[in-house]
Amino acid sequence: MQSGILVNLLLPLAIGIIMLGLGLSLTLDDFKRVGRYPRAVFVGLFLQTVLLPWAAFFIAIAFKLSPSLAVGLMLLAAAPGGATANIYSHLARGDVALNITLTAVNSILCLITLPIIMNLSLAYFFGAGQYVPPPLRKILEVCAIILLPVAIGMLIRARWPERAIGAEKPVRIFAVVVLAVLICAAIYVERSKIVDAVVAVGAACLLFNVVSMVIGYFTPLVLKLPPPQATAIAMEIGIHNGTLAIFVALNVLGNVEASIPPAIYSLMMYFTAAAMAVLVKPREEAGAPTPAR
Repeated sequence: MQSGILVNLLLPLAIGIIMLGLGLSLTLDDFKRVGRYPRAVFVGLFLQTVLLPWAAFFIAIAFKLSPSLAVGLMLLAAAPGGATANIYSHLARGDVALNITLTAVNSILCLITLPIIMNLSLAYFFGAGQYVPPPLRKILEVCAIILLPVAIGMLIRARWPERAIGAEKPVRIFAVVVLAVLICAAIYVERSKIVDAVVAVGAACLLFNVVSMVIGYFTPLVLKLPPPQATAIAMEIGIHNGTLAIFVALNVLGNVEASIPPAIYSLMMYFTAAAMAVLVKPREEAGAPTPAR
């Protein structure tokens, strides 16, 4: 991962492709929909932006992760949901419209929450005064990498909706393949250095993934939201944009070890999401999907 091409070109390209694919699936109505069922959106955003960082924090403490690995786990918790959550939510009979809305809103919201969580994590795990605050230019780069491709994708969707809908799935598949290749390449390049770190953080990542999905599913049910919305929220907060977290760790913080938790999580979350879909699908099929409120 010390390769300049990997860090400075391929990772930003992968994020751009992923965010472009997200933009192709979005319309202005996805943002307006927040007013139609604010309770479900509030619950999903609260769990993702407030509760998940605390869960990651306590897991990092419990597993006694090194400062770099702990910060990497916190970056992962601060990253917005991935567009792939829509696919898994659809397979599990979840409320896909809610997924799209949560992804859209949280992708914008993370421009504020991610730097805050990142700096608080650096201050706590490394100690005040023992880290160099990330430069503003890098933060602005992250904002641009998130916003510009999404805006371009939304513009294409507005101007040429049929082409956008046709391109959405191929772009999403390509983005997943690019992400997998980058993760494998990164692990190979640093294979001699990260074996111990992978062992140390693997269980923590798995626990965080399971906790995220369990909280995401049962909290909405306790709050009397319909099961399809519970499924949507569980998938949304269980599937993260790991590429963004990896990019921030490498390109903003310059910390290879901090990129390991999101890399590992990005590999395992698809398997746990598939298991989750199998477990909750019978419940969703028991009744017709209820419109979000």
